[in-house]
Amino acid sequence: MADSKRIAKDTYLFRDGDSPDFMYIVKSGQLAITKTKGSAEIVLAEIKAGAMVGEMAIFDKKPRSANVKALKDSEVIALPYETLNQQLDVLPVWVKAIMRTMNENLREANKRIKLLENSNPDEDRFPPHVLNKLLSILNFVGFKYGAKEGEVLVIPQNRLRNTTIQIFQEATNKMQAVTTALEQMGLFKVEDLGEGKQKIQNLNPTLLFDFVDWYNEWLFKPDKDKVSYSNEEIKTLTGVINYARKIEPNPKGARKVNINDLQNDSMKELGFLLKVEDLTPLIEKNLLSEKIMEESGVFINLILDDVEKTAVYWKMIWDFKKHLR
Repeated sequence: MADSKRIAKDTYLFRDGDSPDFMYIVKSGQLAITKTKGSAEIVLAEIKAGAMVGEMAIFDKKPRSANVKALKDSEVIALPYETLNQQLDVLPVWVKAIMRTMNENLREANKRIKLLENSNPDEDRFPPHVLNKLLSILNFVGFKYGAKEGEVLVIPQNRLRNTTIQIFQEATNKMQAVTTALEQMGLFKVEDLGEGKQKIQNLNPTLLFDFVDWYNEWLFKPDKDKVSYSNEEIKTLTGVINYARKIEPNPKGARKVNINDLQNDSMKELGFLLKVEDLTPLIEKNLLSEKIMEESGVFINLILDDVEKTAVYWKMIWDFKKHLR
């Protein structure tokens, strides 16, 4: 069923990153499609009475790719996607295929245009200091304004959006990308509540808070004191940790790992081949002990508490790089 909706001047029909539920026909007034860039808002197009907006997500339900705000008091007719899809179902398959293809092509064209309009395509949109700033905003809003539900911290969506734009002058599409990455990493859960509303849940608030503190400290260390780990090194370290957890620690808390057994059992225990030589970079960086030669084999010692955080935090760094490309 179509409903009429009034939008006051300078208020938003929806914002970049919102979940889509409706397509709209402008009944009266005038709307603008805008994008936020830093502290500025750029008008991309104007929509007058009789035109429609929000139609692109009818097939793929992807988040809104821009803001739509009223340039004057306006009225729109809201058409639910659910109802529209029921009407589309009666169309011939080939007609729906053409419409879907045109929609996908338009989205792809918009992506390419955005790349051309933006700065150097080789530029990192999420350099470390920007990523940590966005994560710090999530922590700040969550701990100051969020609500605890057991171990989960629910972050208020509107407060997060306003804080991101107005106080820290960061783009909401970047924050949306970060929350999506955290969801893909299993650290957040984002539920669509309809009408552009979301329930943003931080599943491990302590981890994210500790990570930001650790990452900030690491970023501002002198270069000579910084120790970095490659994705492959962290994969190796994670494998060693998973294997070492099965070994009882000695009175000093160290776990003694037979590295030949580790290599021989790695495919079965870890799902990948972990070679003895893979440990060398971790030993050289003093994360694992030097090799210990004994009659019963070659061993390394490690204390789990000393290496687990390194593995977790560096895995997060590499996961962010993967999901924020």
